[in-house]
Amino acid sequence: MRKTLLKASVLCLLLSGFISRASLFAQSDPTGKKPITSTFAITNATVFAKPGSEGSKATILIKDGVIKGVGSNLSLPVEAKVIAGDSLFIYPGFIDGASQAGITKPEDPKRPDNFDSSKPSDEIAGITPWRSAVDQFSIDGSQVDAMRQAGFTLIQIVPEGGMIAGKSALVILGDDKSTNVIKENTSLSSNLNGARGMYPGTTVGVMAKFRDVYKNTELTKNRTATFASNHGVVRPEITPTYQAMMDVISGQVPVLFEVGNDLEVRRALSLKNELGFQLILTGLEEYENVIDLLKSSGTKVLIQLAVPDDKAIKAKEGEDESEEVKALKARVKASYDKAIAQAGKLEAAGVPFAFTTIGAKPNDLMKSLKTMIEAGLSEEAALAALTTNAADILGVSKFAGSIESGKMANLVLATGPIFEEDSQIKHVVVDGKIFEYETKAKKKKEGSEGSGGAIAGTWDYTSETPAGSSGGKITIAKDGSSYSGTITYDDPSGSGSATSDLEEISYEGSSLTFSFGVSAGGMNLKVNVSTEISGSTMDGSMVIGDFGSFPISGTLNPTLIANK
Repeated sequence: MRKTLLKASVLCLLLSGFISRASLFAQSDPTGKKPITSTFAITNATVFAKPGSEGSKATILIKDGVIKGVGSNLSLPVEAKVIAGDSLFIYPGFIDGASQAGITKPEDPKRPDNFDSSKPSDEIAGITPWRSAVDQFSIDGSQVDAMRQAGFTLIQIVPEGGMIAGKSALVILGDDKSTNVIKENTSLSSNLNGARGMYPGTTVGVMAKFRDVYKNTELTKNRTATFASNHGVVRPEITPTYQAMMDVISGQVPVLFEVGNDLEVRRALSLKNELGFQLILTGLEEYENVIDLLKSSGTKVLIQLAVPDDKAIKAKEGEDESEEVKALKARVKASYDKAIAQAGKLEAAGVPFAFTTIGAKPNDLMKSLKTMIEAGLSEEAALAALTTNAADILGVSKFAGSIESGKMANLVLATGPIFEEDSQIKHVVVDGKIFEYETKAKKKKEGSEGSGGAIAGTWDYTSETPAGSSGGKITIAKDGSSYSGTITYDDPSGSGSATSDLEEISYEGSSLTFSFGVSAGGMNLKVNVSTEISGSTMDGSMVIGDFGSFPISGTLNPTLIANK
């Protein structure tokens, strides 16, 4: 059954520290959640109305979820609640071009007893264009809130499924007590992934099947028109698949094709050129080699807002590393540098693009974006990809993507310029509803001790190597300005656990590094560990002699504090 989605229409939360809670909510409301007014003004904030514009001090007037004015000399209505925004930097709410935040995967259909893998039904084969992402979406959930906390206010949700998964929809990440759907059936979500153990199981098979479904839908449409205007014509069979594909072949709805690399880009473009449907490419991860093709084709593009893991690159080099290992690390770094520079090259080629967050963790989104900026993407292009470009690609520029009178009140309120290292998102306004998020004290500059959190104590850690998962305890004690400690690990000889002293312990900024020795099979190996500390967690990598780099993570046990 279709779940009810929710739209924000009134102000339900206040900005912490700006106004008194009692002044915002009606005294007759025993819950303290009913707002007196849906009209409020954020005054004297630094406003970046759109990409490329310089921030200027201005007031934003909002009523019933709509921006009523932006400027420095606005005349405010008497009912407007005034919120002082002197220390805030305000940007348009971010837009995700394709997202599965809040999406749950539907149950796989049961195969019949007489199942024929060469002729599966459309549903079993993953061909379900009639499905809607709305039916799989819930506004309640940690992932939705995490996306909102990252600044995303409007997203295009795509359904979970097979090669033709179904219809996407536009929703706002607003109040959980109102309807959040902006528009249904905004695109048809598709990909080149084959079905397991049945036809179509290969990429070539998927392309053939997509072509077959498209052509049969065209035939069905033509036969339906002939049947409606003539006597004595056999009634055409209209299946759920063909009915759901009608908007695609008529050009009313684009196909949102998920492609990861340059080969898949070429294959999707070949289908588009052959069949003539509208196309939006999404999920691009490796695309440097087809940037010129993307430009010449004029295809709308959504690239992944994610970058490769850089732990192996940041791992401390071992003193006894072989030339072969060094060469391998150099190739890994070259591949990493190439990946993070792609967005900048897309910008340089003049290809407008937006982002998709599929496959990325909400907490890593801003970090990934800053990495792309460091690799050559301009801040203006980065903001455009989050706002105006995304609005253009999704067809919502009339009411989203910039801070202008008449547009939806979707805003990001940060403690500083959005791409600065220490800037944090303090509030997010969605459709006029204000969400407040906790901000942390600014980190100390690199080189200062202990900005990631206390490290003295006992850490429970786990590591992954080709031999499997293992773990133990890391105990660290502080002695003046220096540290000492030990680590336990599974004894390579198989006789329980072993203990080694930690050496070369260094804790600067949020980076903790150390080394220790391991005796295995008559060899003495040096293990170099490099981690990032965030509160009571550590996450990083360890280099074991010439055997490579492997992930390690740990949690500080607060009941076992080691002081010395």
